[in-house]
Amino acid sequence: MTDLILHIPHASLRFPDTEGFFISRDAIQAEALKLTDLYTDELFAGQPNDIVVAADFCRVYCDVERFQDDNLEPMSQFGMGAVYTKTEAGQALRRITPKQKDNILQQFYVPHHQRLTEACNRHLKEQNRCMIVDCHSFPNEAFRTSLQQGNEKFDFNIGTDWYHTPEDLTEASKDYFETLGYNLGIDTPYSGTIVPMSHFRAQKRVSSIMLEVNRRLYLDENFCRTQNFESIKNVVNGFLGLMRELG
Repeated sequence: MTDLILHIPHASLRFPDTEGFFISRDAIQAEALKLTDLYTDELFAGQPNDIVVAADFCRVYCDVERFQDDNLEPMSQFGMGAVYTKTEAGQALRRITPKQKDNILQQFYVPHHQRLTEACNRHLKEQNRCMIVDCHSFPNEAFRTSLQQGNEKFDFNIGTDWYHTPEDLTEASKDYFETLGYNLGIDTPYSGTIVPMSHFRAQKRVSSIMLEVNRRLYLDENFCRTQNFESIKNVVNGFLGLMRELG
């Protein structure tokens, strides 16, 4: 049995400040509600020995799942790199100087990734391996900025990496969700999974898989939990149990 690292990057609605934002506070809040993976910190409930690495600030303020270097980040073309400058609809969000951007990265982005790296190193030392689950949700209707636009609707989505996601994790995930009657996308509509850069494509003992939950399964149109929340939480935690067995 392997203890997990649960990476929860997009659950928070907190803005450390609103310096440089063009839009109103109400508009900022609406953008945050639209983009935040609400309640994923509750859906992905860990066991006592798991390590939870969660961002306590909104992705609209700083998105720790993007590459720090905009030249490496595909979403930077939409103004949605590690530090957003545009809304999901493409409107101007905030004006930010290079110095302000660097300050945000150094105060929020870098420490978050340091925590993830430290957690990974700890499990490598204690368990001789590390199993990361990248914890997300996604909207039923694709964002305009989504790199994959398709008509097929999935209940859940796993994201993989050819180096860090063993094939048995992918196959077990497919069997798990299909047995429960859910439609699973594999690297669609979202692909990839997080790995600390110091181990990326360099350390086979680090495994990682992303799980995305379709928000329509547990949220209503007002972004409130539905009566299905606990049942979906049980499904998610069944998946986590499977990853503990195989990780």
